[in-house]
Amino acid sequence: MQNHYNLVYREEEREMIPQCIDQGVGVLPWSPLARGFLTGTRTREGERVTTRAETDPFADRLYGRPEDFDVAERVAEVARERDVPGAQVALAWLLHKPGVTAPIVGATKLAHLEDALAAAELTLSADEIVRLEEPYRPHPVLGHGYGDD
Repeated sequence: MQNHYNLVYREEEREMIPQCIDQGVGVLPWSPLARGFLTGTRTREGERVTTRAETDPFADRLYGRPEDFDVAERVAEVARERDVPGAQVALAWLLHKPGVTAPIVGATKLAHLEDALAAAELTLSADEIVRLEEPYRPHPVLGHGYGDD
């Protein structure tokens, strides 16, 4: 099952992922880095630090609520403590989740691939996982059509 699932959007944990686990269906999350949002490509103040962040209206429909920035900032905090890129922390969190087989990583640069490979080797503590998940707030269902509001 290709689920929209990452630290900023966890609604799939309610029904779909438990159903997949129950039925033996692998979960292949798309947008595991929230279209770059979890790597700090956008700021709470509205700054866009990559071309994609400047030109991705679909990401704007999915991510950018104040509580989403709380999650991204927590990823950055844990990454700083570990001295690794935020992408590795966000992907490692996903790989720790039950049912997840592998995230769909849209690597466009060698560094993206290197972060994905390193994330597979990064073991997060139970405390780090709790800290990463703590700022999450429920969302309306998003990501199943370009016109999501």
